[in-house]
Amino acid sequence: MLRKSYVLLVLSSLLFYQGFSQNQEKDDRDEEIFKTIDRESGKLGKVAMEIWDLAELGYQETESSALLQETLKDEGFEIEVGVAEIPTAFIATFGRGAPVIGILAEFDALPGLSQAAVPVKQPLDERGAGHGCGHHLFGTGSTGAGIAVKKWMEKNDIQGTIRVYGTPAEEGGGGKVYIVKAGLFDDVDVVLHWHPSSGNGADAASSLSNKSAKFRFYGQAAHAAASPERGRSALDGVEAMNYMVNMMREHIVPESRIHHVITRGGEAPNVVPEFAEVFYYCRHPHPDIVRENFEWIVQAAEGAALGTQTRMEYEVIHGLLNVLPNETVSRVMHKNLLKVGGVYYDKEELDFAEQLAESFGDIPYNIESAKFVKPFSVQETGSGGSTDVGDVSWVVPTAGMRAATYVPGTPAHSWQAVASGGTSIGVKGMVVAAKTLASTAADILANPQLLDDAWKELNQRRGTDFTYESLVGDRKPPLDYRK
Repeated sequence: MLRKSYVLLVLSSLLFYQGFSQNQEKDDRDEEIFKTIDRESGKLGKVAMEIWDLAELGYQETESSALLQETLKDEGFEIEVGVAEIPTAFIATFGRGAPVIGILAEFDALPGLSQAAVPVKQPLDERGAGHGCGHHLFGTGSTGAGIAVKKWMEKNDIQGTIRVYGTPAEEGGGGKVYIVKAGLFDDVDVVLHWHPSSGNGADAASSLSNKSAKFRFYGQAAHAAASPERGRSALDGVEAMNYMVNMMREHIVPESRIHHVITRGGEAPNVVPEFAEVFYYCRHPHPDIVRENFEWIVQAAEGAALGTQTRMEYEVIHGLLNVLPNETVSRVMHKNLLKVGGVYYDKEELDFAEQLAESFGDIPYNIESAKFVKPFSVQETGSGGSTDVGDVSWVVPTAGMRAATYVPGTPAHSWQAVASGGTSIGVKGMVVAAKTLASTAADILANPQLLDDAWKELNQRRGTDFTYESLVGDRKPPLDYRK
């Protein structure tokens, strides 16, 4: 009995020592990576603010993409430009062999969100666009994470490959979809990403699938008063389509979301419009329902054209699958985010935040929440928005996080988001994300067996007979969709 107790004591001591040793290795690894990012934070902040100033729209991000490429090239990454037939897309690679870790980097702005980095609404008329979704921080933070991991790998002779994917036109252009279709993730073992937000979290969460299209109606111009009988109004076609789609809403699955804008409606009231265009988004948590609803929308457009004696054609602009959450990798990322912690404001930042919050009206907010990390959760069914990260997540295990780059209470795609992202508040959140991504990538490089469970989970969620099929079909990247 005494001998058995002694053996158990020795075994427990060995296990304790092994656990202590592993924890110490991780602490040393994280300290090295975090110090690298802290040293690089000033440079990264300048890059992010330059991209914020550029505010280039989807597929037009020439200077923004070049700046990130240059930053990575200066650090020893090999750069491949113009991948997937997209001039502003790139892949920056360092290392050799497996595992191959991809880090996503976005950098496109949104139209109509021009705003100065001040806590009151002040549009910058000469610019027109703005980073209302913080992608200037997204791309730069991911670049910083890639650089930090590269330096750690180099110093410690770690085998593996880091790839930073420069992914344009997330906002409606679906840039990552075409990178997936080109097979550029086929040899990747795991993908990491993040997104600017008003809080901090690393949930294993889904999103909505989304398919969009521009419906174009062609009629016959005529004088609206002198000879209206000779005209056929393209705008009537658009309005008839919209009316039918609005009636359709009563009979679709409640989780569906359909929204539109009329992008062209004619030039003058006394001219029967010979051309009109409406831009539709169709969303649902599951891509099969999106396909069904979209076909119904097309039928409404065809009926509208028939009833108004106009001609209709449509162009699919983007199609996004829902994100497949990966709890295995997300839990690792959440643990690292807890270690990094949230965002702490100095007095000047706090004054900015409190003044900005006055614009929220009755919307509740808690500025202190920027300091904290949301508890981990698994969200199987998507809600809210859509992202082209979804397509990536169906072909490789993918995990993401959010960092508080906006003042808490700030809605995305708002002038307040543009303003926050143009200040040190945004940069501090970006640093939180860079540290978390880099620490997670290093954990995987140090413990690649994590990937076995990640791939098992992916195959369980998508099915063993899964074949990737994009919602955009065989169309090419819509490089002119913002023009």
